[in-house]
Amino acid sequence: MNTEAVKDYLQGSYAFCRQVAHLYGANFSLGFRFLPRTKRKAVYAVYAFCRFVDDIVDEQAGTDIQSQIDRWEEELERCYKGQPTHPITVALADAAARYPISKSSFTSLIEGCRMDLVKKRYANFNELLVYSDLVATTISTMSLAIFGYRDELALQRGRDLATAFQLTNILRDVGEDIDKNRIYLPMDEVERFGVSEEDLLAKHSTQGFRQLMQFQVERVHQFYSRAAAVLTLIEPDARRCTRLMGSVYYQVLTRIEALDYPVLRKRVGLSLPKKIQLVTETYLTSTPTWI
Repeated sequence: MNTEAVKDYLQGSYAFCRQVAHLYGANFSLGFRFLPRTKRKAVYAVYAFCRFVDDIVDEQAGTDIQSQIDRWEEELERCYKGQPTHPITVALADAAARYPISKSSFTSLIEGCRMDLVKKRYANFNELLVYSDLVATTISTMSLAIFGYRDELALQRGRDLATAFQLTNILRDVGEDIDKNRIYLPMDEVERFGVSEEDLLAKHSTQGFRQLMQFQVERVHQFYSRAAAVLTLIEPDARRCTRLMGSVYYQVLTRIEALDYPVLRKRVGLSLPKKIQLVTETYLTSTPTWI
């Protein structure tokens, strides 16, 4: 291809990644729009790769999932050798040439996706944190490489925010995950509140379940609180994006609380007016709404 054709193909690849982010990652892509153009494009490429790999596990039951993951892992190798063959990795290769996005973060994410194929229960919170580091902290590390940061402490506070996001997702999706025979709530804590695995599988919203959820939510609040410091550690042009994403996920968490933990029977989300309100607040204040 000539220079103009290569340029057009790269632009098309980035456009494809943007479409993936807007279609499948509404909560994240709302924040992405606040980034400068070059950083926004790079984040779209990272998100699209992570989303495609994750969806192999979540959405394609009955197919040869391991082989599909293998192919994406091979494509990742080609990407970092400058030989991508898929629109997502074409964009990602360009982004990785501009920002120090480590390949190891992607390989760890893929490891976490493979874990979902074989591990359906977590004995305790420490086990769950291992999983969260693979599928969520890795994305924080990729994002911070693009956002830019001035202190290594940003990586730890970014981990806190990624963990808060992941745990919020877990609490929001309890019922949907049960339909896939997955329980991410730590089983020792489930037992501590007098809830049985059979109760969860039958989606019985007992008093014990609500107390269990209250305990989980209170812990997630602590992660959000610690994570707030990340806003002072990253580059100014990425702070509004991060603040909005944090606000959106935090509001999902507080809505789960306000509705008395209905997550066994429905997926809690935010209305369009609420999202518009959060966008407006993000423009008007530099203080996160999640502390």
